[in-house]
Amino acid sequence: QAACAQARTPPHAPRILSLEGMSGLGVAAQLAHKFVTWPQGTTQGFCNVIKIGTFCRTVVWPCLPPLLMYQYIRAKDEDYYTTEVLYYKSGSKDAKAFYDTSRIGISGHWRLQQDLETIRAAANVE
Repeated sequence: QAACAQARTPPHAPRILSLEGMSGLGVAAQLAHKFVTWPQGTTQGFCNVIKIGTFCRTVVWPCLPPLLMYQYIRAKDEDYYTTEVLYYKSGSKDAKAFYDTSRIGISGHWRLQQDLETIRAAANVE
């Protein structure tokens, strides 16, 4: 039967997946399913899954928002510090040229001001 299947397939047609490849894909899917469901196979394993879930809900998840907020504040602080150093080393007396607090959102940052000016100049060709 395999010889008939090969005879019907034109020689120039590429083979996407062979029968062996599909069989291997099925075995891989079965192994992945067993790996995920294995801890629940025994009573002790089921209890361990419950314990790990309880630990994640009571310890891990409550710790994530403060850590994420801390990382966000550090990144903002680093950006503002860099802007201050750039302002100080430039010798300029115009702080709004580096960070204009009257602008909405982050559009007051000097680099964004420069980018927005470039876009405005390209859009409004005179």
